[in-house]
Amino acid sequence: MSVQQSTERDVERPAGPAPGSRLPSLTGLRFVAAALVFLHHAIYTNVFADPDVVRVFHDLFINTGQMGVAFFFVLSGFVLTFAVRPGDTTRRFLRRRLVKIYPNHVVTFLLAAVLIIPALHWTEVVPNLLLVQTWWPRYENLFSGNPLSWSLACEVFFYLAFPLLLRAIRRIRPERLWWWAIGTMAAIVGVTLIVSVAVPATPAMPDGQPVGLVQFWLIYTFPPVRALDFLLGMLLARIVLTGRWIRLGTAPATLLVLVAYLAGMRLPYIYGLNALTIVPLAFLVAAAATADREGRTGLLGSRPAVWLGEISYAFYLLHGMLLIWGRQRLGTGNVYGLPAGIGLLLLALVVTVLAAAALHAFVERPMMRRFSSPRRAPAPEPTEPVEPTEPGFRARQEVP
Repeated sequence: MSVQQSTERDVERPAGPAPGSRLPSLTGLRFVAAALVFLHHAIYTNVFADPDVVRVFHDLFINTGQMGVAFFFVLSGFVLTFAVRPGDTTRRFLRRRLVKIYPNHVVTFLLAAVLIIPALHWTEVVPNLLLVQTWWPRYENLFSGNPLSWSLACEVFFYLAFPLLLRAIRRIRPERLWWWAIGTMAAIVGVTLIVSVAVPATPAMPDGQPVGLVQFWLIYTFPPVRALDFLLGMLLARIVLTGRWIRLGTAPATLLVLVAYLAGMRLPYIYGLNALTIVPLAFLVAAAATADREGRTGLLGSRPAVWLGEISYAFYLLHGMLLIWGRQRLGTGNVYGLPAGIGLLLLALVVTVLAAAALHAFVERPMMRRFSSPRRAPAPEPTEPVEPTEPGFRARQEVP
């Protein structure tokens, strides 16, 4: 089956570079999202001595991790749809995506086993390595091995579903795309509302998050539910490509994200898992992509920002275990004043960036170059030239 399925009514309007061109602002935003996840997990290092500082830091960043993950899921659907390759096949697409995520996943799993979780049971190892750990609500499986790899289990499901979803979305008339996007947004919010009312809040999350384990699983880590974020990104990519974006700029979209986030700080925690920020985050992705297509990349499209975005996947996988490992080395009971605490977190950020750059340079990129596409067959030995008038000449000349 071909990844790209075209119809007569699915013709993109020529607005900017062709589909598949780079989107530097979105690449730069990837690191911003990864840094937000870093700040969320920094809460659990508890490096500050002053209880008031601990409380303010907690309240400021308690939902940034969830927001960063939602951004990645929407971005994944958007970019994959935006950059569909003509004539691509499902097998080639899946090969590229799996080669992209699995080498870093295996390396960081092994690092986690050495640095922070040396005694893993096989019931945790196997689901984690196969990236199926999020299909049932068992806390030890959800965050086994490298705790951040749970999101990769969702991504693998997205990749498997992408060819079918793309085929369906390309059948939607362009003038109806917004209705489908609004319906998907409503479904994402509706899941949270239904779960908060219909699913018990017990048993509680073992890590102290104020939400039930099954509630958390259904809203935040269950792949079919999180596929709605991915689907929303795909729909918005089609909206941008067909010239139907509402012309909301990057700055107003960022303001909407901030307002939604602040609103989430005053509502029950369960609503901050995804429902409150998903719409403005999706708008931010579409607005930044539109700015890129029109040549308005700004700071996020600068070379340093793009480089940080390129290593953001490695950064995301590494930061959690490095925070845990670093806290263990400092001593879990030691706390520090405000300047020293901020300095330690900045040091952890820099160390993670350097480690991510190494993982990207020595694992991710080489594996992508070597295995993301099949090797070409060796060129055949030279033969006698064939006269153009011979039957079958054209067919033989076109065989690679």
